[in-house]
Amino acid sequence: MNKNQHIHDVAIERISGGDRALASDVLSVEEPLEIRLDFELAGKRAQKSISITMRTPGEDFELAAGFLFTEGIVRNRADIASIQYCKSPESEEHSPNIVRVELEPGVEFDAVKLHRNFYTTSSCGVCGKASLDAIRQQGCPEISDSGPKIQSKLVHGLPEMLRNVQRTFDLTGSLHGCGLFTPEGELVYVFEDVGRHNALDKLIGHAMLNGVDWLANSLLVLSGRISFELVQKALMAGIPLIAAVGAPSTLAVELAREHNMTLLGFVRDDRFNIYTSPWRIL
Repeated sequence: MNKNQHIHDVAIERISGGDRALASDVLSVEEPLEIRLDFELAGKRAQKSISITMRTPGEDFELAAGFLFTEGIVRNRADIASIQYCKSPESEEHSPNIVRVELEPGVEFDAVKLHRNFYTTSSCGVCGKASLDAIRQQGCPEISDSGPKIQSKLVHGLPEMLRNVQRTFDLTGSLHGCGLFTPEGELVYVFEDVGRHNALDKLIGHAMLNGVDWLANSLLVLSGRISFELVQKALMAGIPLIAAVGAPSTLAVELAREHNMTLLGFVRDDRFNIYTSPWRIL
């Protein structure tokens, strides 16, 4: 294993034209992460496994915190007492693939509201939802009209700025990236993962754990397409604008329109499409 926990070196045979030779390649690591919740139930502490997701190791506490926030289980950093790795069932060592989040006393957890299967793949995320209506019922806030307005000439350069700091993608070519920008085009945070929904949970979780309170005055840039779930997660965080290299889905556009969010797709080659709330683009 490479010292960088995001990547792994493998031996390969490389074909180039008519030549065949032994070589090495660098792959993105993909491992399961189980998120367990420790909460108060009828005056006693209880534990429940609420998700297993395939992710790129690293920023696991941020991933767990962001997942709980975007699922509506926690509202802010004050709801979380601690986040730590659990001990492995086979030994006394802490497992790098099991995270336990302890809620503060008095923070209620309603398992019925969590309409997600316990297993989600790195690629889909939303597939475990019992229904799309369940996501809307989490109470996504409507984006205020007083949010930022962005110059169109600034939008054109955002994907390249994100791409230039995707260090693991440079090595492997296989990670999704998301970046948080200021309205002036300053890149503040960037996270990568094999799962696009995991990358965004890591970003949102990092912001929540560090007390960032200006997400309503920011914009999110994605290295791929805009799925329904990514819009839902960004809405839960109050982010008013998403710009992506790829296209949005119909459900992503529908949800963004319902909540006054601006979606920009195909941001490349000096052009882009505005799908919702065009007034934010000057």
